[in-house]
Amino acid sequence: MRNQNKFFIIALFLIAIGLLYLLQPILTPFFAGALLAYLADPLVTWLMTFKLSRVTSSVIVFLALFLIMTLLILLLIPLIQSQIASLADVGPNMVAWLQNTIVPWFQETFGVHENWVNVDTLKKALADNLSKAGGAAGWLLQAILQSGVKFLEVFVNMILIPVVTFYLLVDWDKFVTGVRNLVPRHSVATFVKLSKECDSVLSAFFRGQLLVMLALGTIYSVGLMLIGLQIGLLIGIIAGVLSIVPYLGFVVGIILASIAACVQFGTLSSVLWVCLLFGVGHLIDPMYLTPKLVGGRIGLHPVAVIFAILAGGCLFGFMGVLLALPVASVISVWLRYWHQRYKHSELYQQA
Repeated sequence: MRNQNKFFIIALFLIAIGLLYLLQPILTPFFAGALLAYLADPLVTWLMTFKLSRVTSSVIVFLALFLIMTLLILLLIPLIQSQIASLADVGPNMVAWLQNTIVPWFQETFGVHENWVNVDTLKKALADNLSKAGGAAGWLLQAILQSGVKFLEVFVNMILIPVVTFYLLVDWDKFVTGVRNLVPRHSVATFVKLSKECDSVLSAFFRGQLLVMLALGTIYSVGLMLIGLQIGLLIGIIAGVLSIVPYLGFVVGIILASIAACVQFGTLSSVLWVCLLFGVGHLIDPMYLTPKLVGGRIGLHPVAVIFAILAGGCLFGFMGVLLALPVASVISVWLRYWHQRYKHSELYQQA
């Protein structure tokens, strides 16, 4: 009977995974809403300590989140738009610098054909596309006219995400209790223990890793703007976001910033300042930021991080990339549990 139950549970699990894969085009607002509700639930629980009801606390937290996200969008969009406009001016010069400096070095070192790239075509394409990107309103209107269905899908998702977030936030305790009641009675203690460990890991990831990304993005952006780089803010944001993958933010950021410094200033000292800035950021991260803000509770190897992000993107697209590391962290908790069970099993202990 126990083997039949295990087979039934495994079958249900595989069916659930298959349904997730098949329904992935419509799951984005539900995943995003569940994620926001999970992050906001501790605030709701804290407000309830002041004798407020669950619904009232949820409304307060929801309105606060909505206000904060609206302010961030209103502040960031003009800044990013101005950076893209600056990139439209600098971009063609960067392509020309690559053509006149890097390409000849490749030709001399590796014997690459001299016409392997057409700089005039690249400059024209870059200038055209960036000039379009600089006008966010015009680009948005053009995108709406050209792809009405896609815009409608995005619009519906933008409406669904706050709706799903609010309803899950109000009923989060009921949802957690319902999941717990589905667990076989003899496994409740183990399930609760692992759930608390998963919650600890996820809290460490979301609170810590996002703060690390914000800190590195701020360090790189402010440092590059102090150096005088025109697109320093844009490069700093890119490096900060990509720092979720070990070494990727550092490598991409230092390459982009070095090329931009060479094009804008044309001096070796500017490149050295860029290298010094990213070197300091790269040292601060493992020595202070990650140990202080994240700690060792996630315990994912850098190779596992890269694999999780690529696998998430391959299976579930952009939302898969966002959820890859949290899901991988939870899986690592369960794998450690089963590893310990295996080490204490007769199969492992027998001679």
